[in-house]
Amino acid sequence: MKSQPRQNLTQQLTHDLGFAIVRGVYPVNEGLPSEADLCVKYDVSRSATREAVKMLSAKGLISSRPKQGIRVLPESSWNMFDTDVLRWILSSKPSLSLLKEFTQVRVALEPQAAALAAENASAEQLAEIDNALARMADADQGLDDPLEADIAFHTSILVASNNRFFVQLTEFISTALRVSIRYTNHIKGVPGADVAKHADILDTIKSRNPERAKKAVETILEEALELIESKLD
Repeated sequence: MKSQPRQNLTQQLTHDLGFAIVRGVYPVNEGLPSEADLCVKYDVSRSATREAVKMLSAKGLISSRPKQGIRVLPESSWNMFDTDVLRWILSSKPSLSLLKEFTQVRVALEPQAAALAAENASAEQLAEIDNALARMADADQGLDDPLEADIAFHTSILVASNNRFFVQLTEFISTALRVSIRYTNHIKGVPGADVAKHADILDTIKSRNPERAKKAVETILEEALELIESKLD
């Protein structure tokens, strides 16, 4: 491990410890090994270990205080909008209840983003959404990755909203969609999304009709939410 640059060591240790915490290797309210022990266990320097501890503290996974050591915090303290934290959770213990909550967030946000895109999208941004839709059509023919094309479509709309807060959510949405889309497509028994319904969304945005754009996105997201809820019953 020490042959890598220090920053890579820090990132790797942050990933290893964060993933272990999320998997329950280190129980909540119990201590992690000391910095000295972590240095030995992971064969990293003291400075790299300190930086990893700071990063995990910023993500809400641990607290590190003098004389109290490093303690694991409950899940309610974790920063769910941090893409590393979300990725670790989805990789280790994805659940229907978590996918339901994520889809509820999408229902609250993405229709409004589409409405804003209908009002604010530039020609270049409309072309990006159009390109993503073309990729989805290609994916239906086995010429592109259906998951990546679907994600590109939805994140392009967030960007086209020209709302800085929505734009900053693109990585968070992308991370969770990698699990959510796979799951809902698996339930439906299809390899990819319904291209026609996504084309309808693009048409409403191009026609500069915010209310129709909002409703078109609400429709596909509510269908996804109903599908997940049906499996929770």
